[in-house]
Formats: sequence, structure tokens, C-alpha cells
Amino acid sequence: MNITATIIGQVVWFGLFVWFVMKIVWPALDRMIETRQKTIADGLAAAEKGKQALELSSKQAESELAAARERVGELIASAETRDSQMLEEAKAAARAEADRIVAAAQADIEQQIARAKEMLREQVSALAVAGAEKILRREVDMKAHAELLVQLKREI
Repeated sequence: MNITATIIGQVVWFGLFVWFVMKIVWPALDRMIETRQKTIADGLAAAEKGKQALELSSKQAESELAAARERVGELIASAETRDSQMLEEAKAAARAEADRIVAAAQADIEQQIARAKEMLREQVSALAVAGAEKILRREVDMKAHAELLVQLKREI
């Protein structure tokens, strides 16, 4: 065997192998590489979109949280205002009730004083009549007696 023929045969076979790889295997590998690159690029783009969406969501959450805190502050202020208003209303109602009770007590006292004065007048007039009757020791007719009592009541 000749070395030259072997080398030429190997070169021919190597050429056929290179041609086979370039025509059949290489395009398939190239498509797989392109598909993988596209998948990676899509994943990176989706990750970037997710990152942007996360930042946007974070900003929205912060703004909603700030709005909620503001609303809570308003509700607390409103509750405090309502609390103080209810307290003032209760105080006013208590004052009105106390004034009503005092007025009723004063009216009752005045009625009792008037009754006591009336009873005292009657007792004084009865004592005066009894005293006058004892002094005079004479009979006074009922009309005159009644007129004297009425006159004494008016004077006292």
C-alpha cells in the first residue's frame, strides 16, 4: 500500500465527512442553538418585564399604603371628633337633667313652704280665735266668726 493513496483516501473521506456535517448536522445544530438563544432571550425579556412590574407594583403598594394610612388618620380624627361631640352632648344632657331635678326640687320646696305657711296661718288664726273667745267669753255667731278668720288669714 501506498501512503499517498491512503492520505488521499483519508482526505476524500474527511471532505465527505465535512460536507455531510455542513449540510445535515450543522443546520440542525444551528437551529437548536438559535432556538436556545431565543428561549434565553425571551426569558431575560420576561425577567426584565417582571422586574419592571415588580417595581411598579411596589410603587402602587406604597401609594395605596400611604392612602390607607391617610384614611386611617382621617377615621381616627373623625372618631375623636365624634367622641368629643358625644361627650359634650352627654355633659349638656347631664346639666339639663341636673337643672330639671333642681327645678323640681325647688318647686317641691316652694309647695311645702306654701303648705306650711297655710297650715301655720290656720293654726295662728285658730289660736287667735281661741284666745279672743277666751278673752271675750261670749258667743260669736258663725258668719262673724268666718269673716274674722278670713280677715286674719289675709293679714297674716
